[in-house]
Amino acid sequence: MGLHQAYLQQVKLNINGIVQGVGFRPYVYQLATQSNLLGSVLNNEQGVCIHLQGLNTDINHVIHQLRVNPPPLARIDKLNVVEERIDTRLADFTISQSQSNQQAIVSISADKSSCTDCLADIADPNNRHYQYPFTNCTNCGPRYSIVKQLPYDRHLTSMANFAMCDDCRKAYEDPLNRRYHAQPVSCPKCGPKLRFDMLTHGQITEVITDQQQVFSAIISALNNGKILAVKGLGGFHIICDATNDEAIKKLRSRKKRPAKPFAIMAADIEQAKQLVTGTKTEWQLLSSAEKPITLMAKHANIDNFISKLIAPDIDKLGLFLPYTPMHHLLLNAFNKPIVATSANLSGLPIITDANEIMSQLGHVIDGLVDHNRAIVNPCDDSVVQVINEQIQVIRLARGYAPLSIALPSAIKYPILGVGAQQKNTQCFAFKQHAFISPHIGDLYNLETNQLFEHTLNTFKRLYRFSPEKIITDKHPDYASSQWANNQHNVPISQVQHHHAHILSVLAINNYQKPVLGFSFDGTGLGDDDSLWGSECMLLDGINYRSVAHLKSFKLIGGEQAIKHPVRILLALLFEHFSLAQIKNLPIEAIQTMPAHTLDNLHRMWLNNSACIESRSIGRLFDAIAVALNLIETNQFEAQAGMLIETCANNWLKQSIASNTTNTANTEQQLLALSPEPTAAASAVKVWDSSGLIKQVIGLITAKQPPSTEQLCFAFTASLSRAVADVANQYPEYALVFSGGVFQNKLLLTQCQQALKQRQILPSKLIPINDAGISLGQLWFAYLQQQTTQIAN
Repeated sequence: MGLHQAYLQQVKLNINGIVQGVGFRPYVYQLATQSNLLGSVLNNEQGVCIHLQGLNTDINHVIHQLRVNPPPLARIDKLNVVEERIDTRLADFTISQSQSNQQAIVSISADKSSCTDCLADIADPNNRHYQYPFTNCTNCGPRYSIVKQLPYDRHLTSMANFAMCDDCRKAYEDPLNRRYHAQPVSCPKCGPKLRFDMLTHGQITEVITDQQQVFSAIISALNNGKILAVKGLGGFHIICDATNDEAIKKLRSRKKRPAKPFAIMAADIEQAKQLVTGTKTEWQLLSSAEKPITLMAKHANIDNFISKLIAPDIDKLGLFLPYTPMHHLLLNAFNKPIVATSANLSGLPIITDANEIMSQLGHVIDGLVDHNRAIVNPCDDSVVQVINEQIQVIRLARGYAPLSIALPSAIKYPILGVGAQQKNTQCFAFKQHAFISPHIGDLYNLETNQLFEHTLNTFKRLYRFSPEKIITDKHPDYASSQWANNQHNVPISQVQHHHAHILSVLAINNYQKPVLGFSFDGTGLGDDDSLWGSECMLLDGINYRSVAHLKSFKLIGGEQAIKHPVRILLALLFEHFSLAQIKNLPIEAIQTMPAHTLDNLHRMWLNNSACIESRSIGRLFDAIAVALNLIETNQFEAQAGMLIETCANNWLKQSIASNTTNTANTEQQLLALSPEPTAAASAVKVWDSSGLIKQVIGLITAKQPPSTEQLCFAFTASLSRAVADVANQYPEYALVFSGGVFQNKLLLTQCQQALKQRQILPSKLIPINDAGISLGQLWFAYLQQQTTQIAN
């Protein structure tokens, strides 16, 4: 007899993670039956529970396969094996009915794009799903957007109203079919259907319900320059022909969106390669199951294939591929790229209901493509980019969110981080599990605040979760902070904005050692009640100290200075130049300004009237963009940064093309962001922001001024050198880059290259803009608990 003789065994497996709605139970069924094992598998609110009886060698094989080769959309966070006593010999292996009796800790799967098998089905004339726009299986389709309650079963989703036909029921009940227990499964006989309403001046003039005629009508409308609203997985898109200048002009005019870039949906990779160039990682992201909008470099010949009006003056394009069968059918039939932008008014959440479309955007669209599967939970498109072959998520939404994170150890009570004012997300945790919501938006209006409440109530309902502690930003006027203050009898802690930015990166890396963090953004309330945004912090868990930041400057007129950044530039100029000198500068925004306005702004600056102190790098970008005549007003968020990055990239490309990289290295020395002199070497460095502007003025007024492109490159290089200088003072610390300014690909690349010998913690799937703040807040509370436990 061998030492490893097989013997009869019975075990129970408890599995947590993304294991519901992803084909996990049929996968287990197939593994178990192929291995001659008996037992059962079922969903419960903890995840999946499996009972296995059979030879121990076969059981070990199944456990190994679950660990190393789970279903494509599954993610196992924890697999616990408990040996059981064999009381009776089981008869077979079954998939049992779901259980629901306690707090859920299963992770809800995000919506996923159509799999290759389903795309083959809709392309096969002999398949019953041929050209059916709602085809899905356990490996793809809607999840979060349709779920009302856990466990994830059909009667607890918006598919509850669609009774399955005999064919779908047969597939649903067949453990060897990939549609086994696929909750949204349907076909043309029994599932959701499309409807197309033609509009004139916001009024319905024709209704088409025949499914083939719907697609013909959509294609005809697009070819005729019409603008349509189309219902997708998590909300509506506004679409039009991306090759049609007049259609795009009309869309910009009707939506009052004069300059902000539009996203493009291309039919496939081949069509996308006519529009953009990319690395292997970028192409993989573009075609991944998540199908995010991916920011990629424009192809040199892009203007031959789509309108120049889509992303004017920007060198990147937001591109994504079809992610539902309806998108595939539409793009294959149209055979041209389309503009596909979220259906909403500026600043409002994505619209999920046809009545809302008609009331809010009836004046924008010429047609409405609707369907009768309700969207329970709104979810916008995710936006990502790749920097040095690492993903950087800009908007965490469809495909990625809700995002679950396993905490290193269990927390004592449920905690909620309510996020920031802009790009709001929520992060809640209980036991050893944290969950980040999809993108909610900017909390400046009633509709987005209602979505904030809806999202929170969804997670409370799904997870039977009620926070016993709430973490907010320090800014008392943030809507999220005010909401928290209205939750009576729930303790509240506050976390400084930029501290939370850095903590979010530590959280996703489970990094609990001290770090040097750089948090550069547009705004965030500081400990001194001024606006910060250039923070270099030595951070040790819940404690931090500042080691460098910009010299503060005034935002003349407060928020008005953000919309009209010439006011920021003037505040910096007033420190070094007289009014007479300023009036003669070759800066368009100053030259076109009435003399009395300039005088009034100077008086406000002198008297500190209606001025707010700021030390924000984001606002410094605004001032530089005005000084270089790139903008006069900010037409959309981060416009200045995008234009500066584009110009700087153009200079770098020219240098490489002309083989003058040494010249490029010289040109980046044109500007220096230098610290003001200090008496003590250990003192906080204060970078001279107005001194940098003075250098820019000296260069643009020289007899032979450098080009705008040169100066943009020199500006970003001056920032990266300043960062490197600070980092080199603290060589023993790992580094963190967070805050929206580091979404500037060139700037972050320059910083990483200057510090390539250092450990730099990646942000992974956590946005470094304000969408990551909620996780940073939660991590603060987690560390607080750990510190308290150690102290006790």
